[in-house]
Amino acid sequence: MAQKKQLAEMQEVIRILEQLYPEAHCALNFENPWQLLVATILSAQCTDRQVNIVTRELFARFTDAQSLATARPETIEDIIRSTGFFRNKAKNLIGCAAAVVDRHGGQVPQTIEDLVALPGVGRKTANVVLGNAFDIPGLPVDTHVKRLVRRLGWSQERDPVRIERELCQLLPPPSWTQTSHLLIHHGRSLCKAQRPLCSRCPVQPVCPRIDVKNSL
Repeated sequence: MAQKKQLAEMQEVIRILEQLYPEAHCALNFENPWQLLVATILSAQCTDRQVNIVTRELFARFTDAQSLATARPETIEDIIRSTGFFRNKAKNLIGCAAAVVDRHGGQVPQTIEDLVALPGVGRKTANVVLGNAFDIPGLPVDTHVKRLVRRLGWSQERDPVRIERELCQLLPPPSWTQTSHLLIHHGRSLCKAQRPLCSRCPVQPVCPRIDVKNSL
């Protein structure tokens, strides 16, 4: 009974967010699964807007996993420098490209197990690719999702993997990817980390605002 009540409360919040952000979607620009995988790796500690600027040149010069696998690290570092942690990201991108070529014939794999085995790919990145490139249910947990689910009382876990598993047990698979998009949009727009705009938030009437000051 308690689980049914929680699910009903979650669905009400999702309904409100769907009305608030009807166009919520992945903000990274991509034309195929490989491009989304690369862009998501680059998005760590970087804004999607900056990643989209960088990938325009990166994808023009390196069109697929095969071409990136043999790239010089210095060349990739120069292109992606503005995304931060560029040396480590360049190493991961080249290693990931090589692994995709060697293990998967140049095609991005479609299981979370195969994706997280690639250099630079964690569960969040894997779920982004599954949900947005392959339409396979996945629930990425980034800093916004982590913060909001705590404030909303959906989970008191702090580990992203545990949060993902807890939410996936409650929500139907077809809603996983879009729920993540909605929470991310809300986290960027109103439910901000330092100063949540609760007075302007349409979710406020059903939000318990748990640990708002410390749920970063």
